[in-house]
Amino acid sequence: MFTPKYPAPDTYTPVHHTVPNQSAAPVPTTPAPAPVAPARSTIQLTPGSALALAAGGGAVVLVVGAVLVSLLLAVAIAGVSVAVVAVVLRLLVTDMQKGR
Repeated sequence: MFTPKYPAPDTYTPVHHTVPNQSAAPVPTTPAPAPVAPARSTIQLTPGSALALAAGGGAVVLVVGAVLVSLLLAVAIAGVSVAVVAVVLRLLVTDMQKGR
């Protein structure tokens, strides 16, 4: 019941689409030349530029590391301050319940 029903292979007729010619201009017989890709220049590093590139990369790593460490430190300080506030509030609540 749910199996697909395929037509017999000999009943298929291919459809050919034709585009009507709307221009009266003659069709060129020679193909247009292919665009030429520009040649890529190779990058040549001198010892000075390689040293500058390595120093720049090291500086980027140090800056990113400092930013991440400072963010971690800020989260740690915020967590400690929240813990201290919780302890103080707990002490205040227990003192109020004892009636001091």
